[in-house]
Formats: sequence, structure tokens, C-alpha cells
Amino acid sequence: MTIRTFLLFLVTALLANAAPPSAQPRVRIALAGDSTVTDTAGWGLGFTKKLNADAFCENFAAGGQSSKSFRDSGQWAKVIASKPDYVLIQFGHNDMPGKGPHRETDPATTYAENLTRFVTEARAIGAKPIIVTSLVRRIFEADGKLRGELAPYAAAARKVAAEQHVPLVDLFALSTARVEKLGLAGVAPFEPMVRPKPSEAAAAKPKSTDIDLPAPSDAPRRDATHLNEKGSIEFGAIVAKETARVVPELKPFLR
Repeated sequence: MTIRTFLLFLVTALLANAAPPSAQPRVRIALAGDSTVTDTAGWGLGFTKKLNADAFCENFAAGGQSSKSFRDSGQWAKVIASKPDYVLIQFGHNDMPGKGPHRETDPATTYAENLTRFVTEARAIGAKPIIVTSLVRRIFEADGKLRGELAPYAAAARKVAAEQHVPLVDLFALSTARVEKLGLAGVAPFEPMVRPKPSEAAAAKPKSTDIDLPAPSDAPRRDATHLNEKGSIEFGAIVAKETARVVPELKPFLR
């Protein structure tokens, strides 16, 4: 055997035993939303855990975003540039009054218009949009029911989904039912605990009083909007299960 023949044999053998290139995911999913969709404070992590190896999920959600600011900040452009096959879209928390003019929208007009535009632009690149209504805030009234201040935004999202013939994951309704069933104590394991900022605690303390009022506690308090890892898994699983129901072609990719 000549040296050239030996080297050719060696190269052929090495190539034959080389590991095959990693398989590409069969479906690409993007998440667009506010902090309640992120991996660190929302249901994004739990949703991703329900995907199998044939699916790839990229989470573009970011804290403080509304349906208006998500576009203005350039986050939506990143979603489009990623060329997903499907995109789940959830806003509402930061669209509410009191969030400032750069974020606030009206559910019946500008919020609905923003969602419709997301749908149109996703379809323009060949992606299939899925509208998700807002995760409910876990703020209870005295009767054990939730305050439900995001209801107008959920209603607007349902209307857009119906008008645009878009699959709808009604997370607002599903999370409301789950939270009200569990009650205040039952949802405690899903909630991050946060400490008041020193400036907030100082501002809350009375400068002087004629009666003995306890100073505001600096102990951690419940965060009734965001989710810890356990909460993400709980509500992410709800999103995944409902996504498989309303978009049957995604069922093979969801555990």
C-alpha cells in the first residue's frame, strides 16, 4: 500500500466515523411580550420546557414592554428577523393607564391596532401568529375573586383573534380560573418575593405621630404579577397545552 493510498484510506475512515451534523429543529417558535412572558419572570421558561427536541423557541419578551414600546424599542424587528414559523404574542400589562405615554394604549383602539399589525407583519414573512391574552394578576378581592383589571385588554385580544382568524390562547381566562381555584395561599409558591426599595420604605414612615403606629415592614412582600420558576412551569404548561389544542399541527412538538 502506497503512502498516498494509506492516507486516502485514513481520511475516508475518519469521515465515515465522524459524528453527523446536529439535526436542525423542525419548527421555530418566537415569543413576543412583556415581563410576564420572559424566561426569568414569566411563563416563557415553563413553555420552553414543554417543547421536544424538534422545536426551537427564542424568547424576545422583555420587561416593561407594551404593544407600543415593543415595536418602538426594536424588539419586534428582532422577532421578524429571526424568521420564526410561529410567534406567540402577549401584551397588556404595560399597556394600561399609568404606564406613561410611551407605553399606554387603549384596548378598543390602539391596542387592537397594534396586535393587528403584529399579525399582519408576522404573516408577511410566512410566520403563523398566535395571540395570547394577558396572564392575570393575582390580586384578590374580599370575595376571593380576582380584581381582573386586564379584562378589557383580554377582550380586545379575543376580538382581534376572531377578526383576523388567528389561533387564540386565552391565558387570561385560563389563569383566572386556576388562580381563583387555588386561592391566595395556593398561589404563594408561584410568586417571587420582593423587598421594598429603601426609598419607598423611608417615604412610607410617618415623620411624627401621637399614636404608636408600626413602621412599614421591610420584609419581602408577594409579587402578584410575575412568576418564579415554579410559577413559570405551572403557567407555561397551561400555555403549551392550550397551544397544542388551538394549533393542532404543533401538538407533535409539545410534550
